[in-house]
Amino acid sequence: MALRPQRTFRRRQVDSSDSDSDGTKEQSAEEPAESGRPSAGGRTEGAERPRGARSARGRGRVWASSRRSPGAASRGDGGAECRTADLSTDEEEGELPLPENKDDESPSSDSSCSLEEKEVSPIVKIPDAAFIQAARRKRELARTPGDYISLDVNHPSTTSESKRSNGEDSESDPDDHEKRILFTPKPQTLRQRMAEESSIRNEDSSEESQEDESQDTWEQQQMRKAVRITEGQSIDLLHSSKSQTLKKFDSSISFAPVNLEIIKKQLNSRLTLLQDSHRSHQREYEKYEQDIKSSKTAIEKLESGPDQALNYKFYKGMKIYVENIIDCLNEKISSIVELESSMYTLLLKHSEALLKRRQDELKCESSYLQQLSRKDETLASGSLALDEKDQRILEEIEARRVQRRQARVLSGNCDHQEGTSSDEELSPAEMTNFHKRQGDILQDCKKVFEDVHDDFCNVQNILLKFQQWREKFPDSYYEAFVGFCLPKLLSPLIRVQLLDWNPLKMDSMGLDRMPWFTAITEFMESGMEDVGKEDGSDKKILSAVINKTVVPRLTDFVEMIWDPLSTSQTRILTVHCRVAFEQFASETEVSKSKQDLLKSVAARMKKSIEDDVFIPLYPKSSEEGKMSPHSKFQERQFWGALKLFGNILLWNGLLPDDILQNLGLGKLLNRYLIIALTNAIPGPDVVKKCSQIAACLPDKWFENSAMRTSLPQLENFVQFLLQSARKLSTTEFRNELNGIILILVKVKALSQAESLTEEHRLEPLTAQTAGV
Repeated sequence: MALRPQRTFRRRQVDSSDSDSDGTKEQSAEEPAESGRPSAGGRTEGAERPRGARSARGRGRVWASSRRSPGAASRGDGGAECRTADLSTDEEEGELPLPENKDDESPSSDSSCSLEEKEVSPIVKIPDAAFIQAARRKRELARTPGDYISLDVNHPSTTSESKRSNGEDSESDPDDHEKRILFTPKPQTLRQRMAEESSIRNEDSSEESQEDESQDTWEQQQMRKAVRITEGQSIDLLHSSKSQTLKKFDSSISFAPVNLEIIKKQLNSRLTLLQDSHRSHQREYEKYEQDIKSSKTAIEKLESGPDQALNYKFYKGMKIYVENIIDCLNEKISSIVELESSMYTLLLKHSEALLKRRQDELKCESSYLQQLSRKDETLASGSLALDEKDQRILEEIEARRVQRRQARVLSGNCDHQEGTSSDEELSPAEMTNFHKRQGDILQDCKKVFEDVHDDFCNVQNILLKFQQWREKFPDSYYEAFVGFCLPKLLSPLIRVQLLDWNPLKMDSMGLDRMPWFTAITEFMESGMEDVGKEDGSDKKILSAVINKTVVPRLTDFVEMIWDPLSTSQTRILTVHCRVAFEQFASETEVSKSKQDLLKSVAARMKKSIEDDVFIPLYPKSSEEGKMSPHSKFQERQFWGALKLFGNILLWNGLLPDDILQNLGLGKLLNRYLIIALTNAIPGPDVVKKCSQIAACLPDKWFENSAMRTSLPQLENFVQFLLQSARKLSTTEFRNELNGIILILVKVKALSQAESLTEEHRLEPLTAQTAGV
């Protein structure tokens, strides 16, 4: 930057006042201050003042520098004499004491004045009265106090404080208590105020001009720097380009040899890249053409499709239809549950009454036979002392037996064993009461959907509605998972139809002949035609319905009503279970309802073995005659246990083999039947009973042709057969040995059968006999 000229500063003290006295106004505006006199503030002209200190007028003390604006006044003729524009008051207005050094009319003032006059010598311009009046009003407004008193009050420093802050010697200053505190500014003359205003304006203008000059100088310097940097970069670029040019054409550098093979190889690689790019573009082109074709096809399909208004009407109608069905079933479900509970209660009471009667009769008859065995309790007449209740029970038992014998004779069934009948007959009064209550429940069942249209309570009509949906809009049908929702929707309706269905009666309708079963089967078969859109949900509708309605009903019958001693109930129950389980054959997972049913069956048969099987063993003396009461009772109990054995094995194929073998062979055959046979007299009756036991065993257990020994659970049975054969060989019933050998062959005890044949020199086993 350009060097600034050295400055010399001169400090002036201005005491301004708002109101000029009359005497002050009359004072001459051009009266010069003596050059050798100090100013009214008692300071020499060469003394320094702190910057920014102002008087109470708002302006304070003003610094006058050697830099003068063009408006500064030059005193004298042509600048021969230098006079300072003293803005302080005259000697008469000065009230402070004079400084101690009066001889400070220093030549430095004259010299500085002469220098200032040499540098700047324009004529002072005095402002007009309007400008002065405006400045006065501005100062008055600045002095006018506001509505508050500021807490941050900075009073102008006095002259003595300024000296003390600048480190000057203040020994000549008066003490603090001798100083005079100026509470009001001193009045100023018009000339002083005019000089003050002009000096302020000149100083501001000079500072602005100086700042502009400094800014211009800085910009010029930056421009010169930028020009030098640009020139240097261009020179560097020129050198680098020249060096690269020289390096490019440097003859000392050796290049790889070039021949036709290299060129051909490069051209082939280039050609391969272009061909690959062409093929990719060709594929994209074909893809775009295919997209265009598919888009056109979709557009044509949509244009030729059915009217959207009709589609909306159909969907709206189906939505309303489904909502009405759901509302109807929600309202009727409570009545359905109540009717089911009433029917179960009626059947349970009937079953419990029969079970209790059978147990009471068994206890009564057993007690009667025990009394017969005690000779000390018999009377001389040979009659027993029985109470009226036991006598009545025995009479009822014998009357029902006679009635059953007569019925068997009329039907031609002479091959019947006592004890194999179920004994489920009720008195006419009890039967009438039972049928009356059952009829009332069924009559109430018919009234459940009496006020409902067939489209909302008939399974076939409901399926027709959904079949129309599947045929018209298969996509939306399968996306709505209708196949998974139909079983739950149809369940209440099917439960109403099953209310009169008793799976323990021989005349009960089969599941595959029920109307709802047929309707669901037809619905599934019609849906299998559309194989492409079939997701498999419609194939499981029937199995889901059976799992949700039929299997739980079968479970309730098994737990509360089924009598395992009844062959008719067990046979028809297994038939219904096989039909129901056939629908789960295609499923990989076994349903929970099926598992619960099978567990209930096993638990009920175990309970029947523990509670209902009773085969007493009497002394030989009481069994001498087959027509004795003891012998007849024992035979009836044995054949009843053998009937239960056969009923348990009827569940072959439904229950696992290990459960059947544990219940039938382990708990019933080995614990009860074998013990009763061991206590019996060997003969044709024993062989007949053993043949009945072997006939009840499932053929599936002995299908293995390599099997030479029987099942482990049949080991006791095989040993009993061998013992019976040895006893019969010494009696007149030697011909019964062939029957025992056939039984051994049936249970796959081939080794024991061969040894028995060789031991008693019987005819060897033939292939036909071994296959029996």
